[in-house]
Amino acid sequence: MQMFERWIARAKALWASPSVVPLTPPPAPVNLKDLSHHDPLTGLANRLLFEDRLDGAARRVEASGRRLGVLFIDVDGFKAVNDSYGHRAGDELLREVGRRVALQARQTDTVARLGGDQFLMLLDGNPDASAAAVVAARLRACLADVIRVAGRDLRLSCSVGIVLYPDHGPRAKLLAHADAAMSVAKQAGGGMHVFFEPHMAVNSEAQIDLQRDLRHALDLGGDGLSLDYQPKVDTKSGRLTGVEALLRWRHPHQGLIEPSLFIPVAERFGLIGMLGQWVIDEACRQQRAWQDEGLDLRVAINLSVHQVRQVDLVDRIEQALKAQRIQADRLMFEVSEIAAMADPQACVRLFEQFMRLGVQVSIDDFGMGNANLTQLRKLPACQLKIDRSIVQSLEHDEDAKAIVDAAVRLSHALGLNVVAEGVETTHQQDILLRFGCDELQGYLFARPMSPVQMALWARSSEAVPRPEPPVRLGRPN
Repeated sequence: MQMFERWIARAKALWASPSVVPLTPPPAPVNLKDLSHHDPLTGLANRLLFEDRLDGAARRVEASGRRLGVLFIDVDGFKAVNDSYGHRAGDELLREVGRRVALQARQTDTVARLGGDQFLMLLDGNPDASAAAVVAARLRACLADVIRVAGRDLRLSCSVGIVLYPDHGPRAKLLAHADAAMSVAKQAGGGMHVFFEPHMAVNSEAQIDLQRDLRHALDLGGDGLSLDYQPKVDTKSGRLTGVEALLRWRHPHQGLIEPSLFIPVAERFGLIGMLGQWVIDEACRQQRAWQDEGLDLRVAINLSVHQVRQVDLVDRIEQALKAQRIQADRLMFEVSEIAAMADPQACVRLFEQFMRLGVQVSIDDFGMGNANLTQLRKLPACQLKIDRSIVQSLEHDEDAKAIVDAAVRLSHALGLNVVAEGVETTHQQDILLRFGCDELQGYLFARPMSPVQMALWARSSEAVPRPEPPVRLGRPN
């Protein structure tokens, strides 16, 4: 450990040393004759010039046995800023981001704007992993400082993918591998840097094809997309309390594609905002159709970490509610524990806006992250949902029982309703009833079903199981 700390200190000193090379000044305005090699908005190198510099640096590395590094930088949440404040503010923001990124480079390095909110940095100074990580950390820190745009103070985060050559693959794959590492950082919630690992490159071409088809489906108004609904059951009465909306995509050629495959693709390629809005609009539309048929169901919708950071999310929700004449309290948004803890301050602000609007909020997947109820109590939520992995371990794992017991007790003390998802056996149900869970959800009661099937199920008195009223007996054996 001491040796590792010395390496880190040495890398920091080397990278910060003014005797190596002075910092690059902010990019100068670009002459028209240089536009073929520079980005006209930021004055930075464009992809063409960057790839030329990368090729030359790689040849020198091959001849000398040294290393080079490439950092792929993506600004988190830029689209939301651009949509909310306009393209002029977005351009102003990108110029400032480019300036700050350039100030973190040495004169021998190259900084480029790839397009949109994506930037590249070539480290041409024999960096090792420690030195590259230090630069990435400095980049994240410099973008975290307040940026004033359109009269507003903004704080940004960025996702950074890092590759070293020749460690992380052939020269021709460096940018693709850096992009793959950046995507992993973004999928994990952003605001971090990630080194490339070989498994990240698997199916990268298939993901590109998938995002193209998903984008096409969204452009056609959600062609092939649909929502299934899974009921939640009250433990005291056995009656239906609401449903959770679950997204489905039937690809025109590949058939039904699992959300675990296409949602990360949507996040990676910037489609998650559009996809999430489709879900909100469709859920509200279905609620209106059910209400017109005399069926009033509260619908829960999952929000990703990227949607939590969407600055106009509440306005869009309010517009969807008004368009379908839906009462706000008939809608619930489920935010995972991991997403809530990724940016607690942003979540507090969002949840407070939800409260003012009147929609319900649930903390989803409890037990999967590092948070505890002391942290979560600061979030103005009304419900806590225990993750299915814990529920499915109840029959053989004492730790799982202890987690559920503590979660129910503390949640009730904080005024939170407790839901357990993934209930598949009567034994699991019995344990959850004894601990005092308020609602249950899972295959024991019903699988996700189409809107028509859901309406039929909800009207069937035989459809809903009638468990015995819960009796708290302490921790079951």
